[in-house]
This record gives sequence, C-alpha cells and structure tokens, in this order.
Amino acid sequence: MEDATPPFEALLALNAEAVEAMLRRLLDTRPREGEIVRPARLMAAMRHGVLNGGKRLRPFLLVESAHLFDAGGEAALRVAAALECVHCYSLVHDDLPAMDNDDLRRGQPTVHRAFDEATAVLAGDSLLTYAFDIIASEETELPATTKLDLVARLARAAGAGGMAGGQALDLAAEREPPGEEGIVELQAMKTGALIRFACEAGAVIGGANGSEHERLSAFGAAVGLAFQLADDLLDLTASIEVMGKATGKDAAAGKATLAGLHGEDWARRQLSGLVAQAEELLEPFGEKAAVLRQTARFVAERER
Repeated sequence: MEDATPPFEALLALNAEAVEAMLRRLLDTRPREGEIVRPARLMAAMRHGVLNGGKRLRPFLLVESAHLFDAGGEAALRVAAALECVHCYSLVHDDLPAMDNDDLRRGQPTVHRAFDEATAVLAGDSLLTYAFDIIASEETELPATTKLDLVARLARAAGAGGMAGGQALDLAAEREPPGEEGIVELQAMKTGALIRFACEAGAVIGGANGSEHERLSAFGAAVGLAFQLADDLLDLTASIEVMGKATGKDAAAGKATLAGLHGEDWARRQLSGLVAQAEELLEPFGEKAAVLRQTARFVAERER
C-alpha cells in the first residue's frame, strides 16, 4: 500500500497555513471580552510583524511533538499561535535601531520602517502579552494545570533566563566577544529557548511521562543549536536576495559566531553531529517521530 503521508515540505506548508489562519482570527480588530478597543494602527503593525510568511517552524515542532502522544487539535494550534506571537514580538524588537537596526524582515520592511519606532515597540509588547492571554483563554480547551505549566514554561523561555537574556548577551558580545562556551550559552538562550519550549509544550499537551519529556526537551535543545549554527553559516554564505534580510551583519558588528570561529567545514560537521544526536533522542518513539527526524535534518540543511 502506498504511503499517503504528504512530503515533509508539504506538511510544513500545511501547518504554516493552519497557524496563519489561526493568527488572522486572533489578530482581528474586534475587542475581546475585557478589552475596550483595539487601535487600528497598533493592530495593523502587529499583523505586519506576524502575518508576513515564514515557515512557522516553532509551531510545527510544537504540533508534531504533541502528535507523538496522539494529542493536538485546535488547543495545540492555539498554543502554537501563542508561541509564534512571542517569536514575532522578539523579531519586531530585534529589528529596532536600538538592537540590530534592520530594514528588512522576510523580504518586507521591518515594523519600525513600515510604521514607526514607538508603534513597533508597542506592537511587540502587545504580541508578547497576548501570547499568555491566548494560552489562558477558555477557548484553549486544555486542563487548567496544563495551561499553568505552559504559561510558566513559556515565560521562562522568553524572559531574562531565556530569549530576552540571550539578546542582552548578544548586545554585550558586540563590546566584548565571548569565547566558545559563551557563544553556545548565548545561542541556547536567544534562539534555542523557544525551540526547546516548542518541543516541551507538545510533551505537556500530550501528557508525556518524565523520560519522554526529558527526551523531547533535549531534542529541542539540539535542534535549537542546529538552527542557530545553520543561521550563522547562512549569514556567512547566503545573499540578501536569498535570505530576505541583511546578511554578513554579525561579522560587520564584530560578533563572534561558531561558524565564524571555526569555518564552514567545521560548522557542517557539527550540524551532522547535532542531527545524529536529535535522531538518537527520538528512537524510543519509533515511526511516530519520523516527521520530527525530518525536521531536524531540514533545520540543519536549510538554504534560507
């Protein structure tokens, strides 16, 4: 019997479409219960920062991790959309002149260029807080204890000990480049924390046991490292036309990266090792983890 499972790229695109549709519903202009009004310009800026394409990799990892335990549905999709709101808030703020000062994101003007800096700050603030609203909402049909766990994990992944802290270390690295250990720590926070959360959240939604949860957390950490290493490699080798954003900025800013320190060949060997590690962590899940294995390879081998 012929395998009816769609190819990986098609699965990724289908999930991106579902997440995009959910985000469009969540980011409309109608105020929710307890809100007074949703200012049109602010909502337009939020939508500009979120509804601009992208692979929606973090939501995909969350949904596929939940599928390991035969969980998912609209509740998982809503949590995935909340995660994407946090990720996109970080990009909106990351692009600001006070941070990375970027003019392009996914081939489009960044939010502060399309609107203004103050609106971009408020759009990012609103996306971050809305993420927790989405998870806590009655419309996200999960047990209260599950929602509490998800909110706490997301707050820690996004905050001072996770993504935001990683951005602070990244800014400090412009003044004083860290050694290899410092680079790994920075990247595990700035990029890896939300990717790890995506896999952990799928385990939480699916009711995973302790061992299963640890494996998915470690898998997410390995994928997060691979994602950043591949990104650094692309920053060295890809063009602005391919990436849809400025490239070569890390070197220009004097930021040390593992790819920059050790070179392209070393980086590709490391990526192969991280993929092997990720696949080994998924072995106990058998064929149910086939898509997650493909995701690890896709992250390491991506060309944009």
